[in-house]
Amino acid sequence: MSQQAISVLVSFDENYIPPFKTMFYSLIQNNPDQAFKLWLLHQQVSESALEEIRSYCQDLGADFQAIKVKDQDFQNAAVTNRYPREMYFRLLAPFILPADLGRVLYLDPDILVINRIEELWHTDLAGNCFAAASHKGFTDMVGGINRVRLQTEHDYFNTGVILMDLDRARQVVDPDEIFAAVNKFDKLLLLPDQDIFNHLYGKHTKLLAEEKWNYDTRKYTRYYLKSDQEYTPEWTAQNTAILHFCGRDKPWESTKFTGFVLLYQHYDQARQQFEKERKIKA
Repeated sequence: MSQQAISVLVSFDENYIPPFKTMFYSLIQNNPDQAFKLWLLHQQVSESALEEIRSYCQDLGADFQAIKVKDQDFQNAAVTNRYPREMYFRLLAPFILPADLGRVLYLDPDILVINRIEELWHTDLAGNCFAAASHKGFTDMVGGINRVRLQTEHDYFNTGVILMDLDRARQVVDPDEIFAAVNKFDKLLLLPDQDIFNHLYGKHTKLLAEEKWNYDTRKYTRYYLKSDQEYTPEWTAQNTAILHFCGRDKPWESTKFTGFVLLYQHYDQARQQFEKERKIKA
């Protein structure tokens, strides 16, 4: 097993524990000789649920550390139903995580990892704070709208997968600037935390290849056509590391029969079988 552990950051409430488990199971299964440490930022996950996650990570051979975020971290923040505290966790991670932690990989729970990720982990950020992918269309019309809406000049980054240089981010990220931006843009924010990330820190973000590190499973045809028919299912299986089930239609709820949903169900059932077997052995 690799000596240096990859630090993975997640943030979710108890409703997302099953999808998280499937995501983390796929990560471990496809990186079998790599050590991992999982960091969970939360505010309302119960002790019993935390113990369930801790035991699950231990069964998979990973370390686990939960951090309950304090109310005082949000004294100057707009906290409403539209802007819950959890919205800020990714943005404030450099200050919530331990000061001696230098790098972390944030992953949304609606993800499957189907290949190795050490190349992503060792990406040279070239002085940037972050690395993320942009989900571009054929004409990037949406990107142009977002540049006007958020007053930026760069690609619009998807924040479902973010590699963070925490040391550099602690020099650049300003919590009060984040809170002020939320108040400034307010009604213009469509995906609030992602919009704020792009507005404030997109210029400090290195662009990752979306077809490899943040593949939008809704857009197979677009990838196939834009690549001049290179990105076939076989290519994707061999080269894509992270599948991201973006949007409202999630694969653990979906009634659509697609290859990606079927693949997700395969991992989800394998994860559930793994848990059953571990309980029997216990």
